[in-house]
Amino acid sequence: MTWLTVGTDAVLGVFALMFLMLWFQHKLRAFLAGAGVVVAYAISEVIKLVVREDRPCRTRPSIAECPAPDDWSFPSNHSVIAGASAMAIFMLHRTYGWIAAVCAIAAAASRVVVGVHYVHDVLAGLALGALVSWAIAVLLKKKLPTKASRPEEAPTVVMQRLR
Repeated sequence: MTWLTVGTDAVLGVFALMFLMLWFQHKLRAFLAGAGVVVAYAISEVIKLVVREDRPCRTRPSIAECPAPDDWSFPSNHSVIAGASAMAIFMLHRTYGWIAAVCAIAAAASRVVVGVHYVHDVLAGLALGALVSWAIAVLLKKKLPTKASRPEEAPTVVMQRLR
């Protein structure tokens, strides 16, 4: 096992840490954003069962151990999780979101480099994850009140804007 194969999984821990940090600021929104990642993952699992694309490591050497034969390649679950996490984090905190986006791209690229996914697997995974997470964030924005939209806090927000 090389540092690269460990890194493909370790970057998912970076997203978990970011969600934890955002939990203290956003509570319910951070929890629901994380739930959106789970929804994106579930959708990717259904797509895998329909498409059933073999992994590149079945026909050529790879750095990482090739997953079981019934663990399909398209879309890349790591990339779905990375794309969904990056978008969810970006919707909660722009600075962390840009860091998460770089981590998501690195995670997706690493899956190709270690030989367990094709490029189209990771691109589709990133896009699927980001799209699902974005859609959930838009729905949450419409359904959950923000601090600025709560009537009891309106005078405070107006005063802060006037300063």
